[in-house]
Amino acid sequence: MNIAYSTELICFLILSSIIVSGSLAVVLLENIVYSAFLLGGVFMAVAGLYLLLNASFVAAAQILVYVGAVNVLILFAIMLVNNKEALKPIEGLKTRKLISGGVCGGLLILLLRVSITTKWNVPGPTSIGEEATYRIGEHLFTDYLLPFELASILLLMAMIGAIVLARRDVSIPSNEVDDFNNQKSLSDKKVPLLSKNSLR
Repeated sequence: MNIAYSTELICFLILSSIIVSGSLAVVLLENIVYSAFLLGGVFMAVAGLYLLLNASFVAAAQILVYVGAVNVLILFAIMLVNNKEALKPIEGLKTRKLISGGVCGGLLILLLRVSITTKWNVPGPTSIGEEATYRIGEHLFTDYLLPFELASILLLMAMIGAIVLARRDVSIPSNEVDDFNNQKSLSDKKVPLLSKNSLR
């Protein structure tokens, strides 16, 4: 075992532990803001795994798309909505937890079985080095142009949905509207964004 292999193994173990612990924290934490920040950390760790596989373009796309766009959009939606509602008790919560835990446990056992029984030392295709980015761009805008555009439309729909959810209707009392209409100059027409009635 040389130094390069041991260093790569240590980095893989560190990144894998960050991904596993961060994913569990995203699901188990009650504070959704902390979960969103931890989700960004998980995305960054996945980008680190791509770097270990010499897939620099995929790592950069992971950071730009997931961390820089999707995760930031989730944070904006969480912080702008700020909808404080009383949570009602869910019927059959223990049964649902048992069912979901059983499904997740079965998937974990299946993944472990595949990981143990698969021969991972089979030689793969030869690396093309720096031409990988050129090849990805060529296929992205020729063979996979339709899925690429559909993904952009999906992200646009998610952004519009976040804006709609975050939009707040500000109510202004009728007497303040009358005072606003009675002002003579535009500089005097200052409508308060929040009022006592709008905060109720």
